[in-house]
Amino acid sequence: MDRLDAMKLFVRVAELGSFAAVSQQLGVARSVVTRQIAALEKHLRVKLITRSTRSLTLTAAGAAYLEKCRVILNMVDAAESSLDEEKA
Repeated sequence: MDRLDAMKLFVRVAELGSFAAVSQQLGVARSVVTRQIAALEKHLRVKLITRSTRSLTLTAAGAAYLEKCRVILNMVDAAESSLDEEKA
């Protein structure tokens, strides 16, 4: 599991509120999204999302992790953008 990819996927799931919506947006099977989130939760040893048949809700740990993921992913984007500017 690539953690940055898993973090990006987790952020998308949290924002869209649906595994199916993310899978459709990315053009991958829903099971791929589900497995990635499950692998992330296993790695972290914490439940990030409470799932029901009709909805999903972030746990307290999931909400805290979401905010940290956003900061980290923004920093990665900024670092990559600064390299692109140096190339020009």
